[in-house]
Amino acid sequence: MDASAEVVVDLSLSGQVVVWVLAGALLGTISGLVPGLHANNFALVLAGVAPSVPGPPLLVGVAMLAAGVVHTFLNAVPAMALGVPDAEMAVTALPGHRMVLAGRGYEAIRLSALGSLLAVVLAVPLAIPITAGVTAVYPTLRSNLPLVLVLVVIGLVASEYTWRARFGGLLSFTLAAILGALTLELSPDAPLEAGGMLAPIFAGLFGAPVLIDAIRGGGIPPQRDREIRLPRGFLALAALAGALAGAVVGYLPGISAAIAAVAVLVLIPGGTNDRSYIVATSGVDTANTIFALFALVAIGQPRTGVMVAFQSANAPLALPVLVSGVLLAGVVGFVLVIVVGDAYLDVIGRLSYLTISVTVLALLLVLSYLFTGFLGVGVFVVAAAIGMVPIRFRARRVHLMGVLIGPLIVGA
Repeated sequence: MDASAEVVVDLSLSGQVVVWVLAGALLGTISGLVPGLHANNFALVLAGVAPSVPGPPLLVGVAMLAAGVVHTFLNAVPAMALGVPDAEMAVTALPGHRMVLAGRGYEAIRLSALGSLLAVVLAVPLAIPITAGVTAVYPTLRSNLPLVLVLVVIGLVASEYTWRARFGGLLSFTLAAILGALTLELSPDAPLEAGGMLAPIFAGLFGAPVLIDAIRGGGIPPQRDREIRLPRGFLALAALAGALAGAVVGYLPGISAAIAAVAVLVLIPGGTNDRSYIVATSGVDTANTIFALFALVAIGQPRTGVMVAFQSANAPLALPVLVSGVLLAGVVGFVLVIVVGDAYLDVIGRLSYLTISVTVLALLLVLSYLFTGFLGVGVFVVAAAIGMVPIRFRARRVHLMGVLIGPLIVGA
């Protein structure tokens, strides 16, 4: 009798988890498809509304996590179609955009979807042993964080292929670090209270330069077949690399998904091609959600904006339920990114790229104003100018993450 009652309760909870995951997935889809909307701004919106959402805190927390996971799937779509990434997609944007311009957008979307889904599947069993290992060394890492970050910066600059690109990378890092030091702590008056300076900074650094360059472009060509032209072995290896890099991002402050992806791709065979880039970087972004959850349990630190929103819901850390919700959200995100992504590319392909670029630039300006007022609009313009530097020097745009790393090195 007791066993039967327990089964009924479990089935009831499972049904509720499904409903709340789908609700979170809807929010994550909307946020992921808005060009230039950074995940942290979206998470701050969630954090603001979480306490007032009617429902059990655990299920509200499940919805928050689902929204974050699905956002990491869907944010690849505007990154590829428009070249306006969330900061975590900064590395993926250019390879993905190149594939779209070559008529391989459908394949790029499927590579991104597979990278994210495989990373979720791999991250769950890896999370426990990696969490145990990181917990043991975390105090040492934290006390030597400036040195670790300096070594990361040196490695990124040294990994460029030419001296021109190395100089451009160092200049990009320096300018971005100065921008971060001057603006990240500002709290300007704005129409929305879910901002912070990340929205105009990242939209300017990573989104505007691509759009400005694209104004003279010829638009998106017709997309061809959906066949994936990456061998299964390389696909699995790139996904595993992304999952492991997601662990680094989940535990170490200042290391973004873009930086971790560049580091792991240098180490794996075939990692320098566009397809492996897309799989691995998509995997980093999504796996980070899993590891950030375990980091919250292990060291009590919310490493992402989504985890801050999760905490604001006062949700209990019931890992079996939360991990189940994340896995389900991963499956939902996988289906959505393929269905929505293909349609998104088809719609964008029928529009003038001049119209698209000008419209999205205007949208980024509006978002900057809504989140940070007129000051944010000025920061957006300055960030856009800095964002042009690595493009002109043919350096990786990942150096622009100095906007976060620089202040951490100085202030740690």
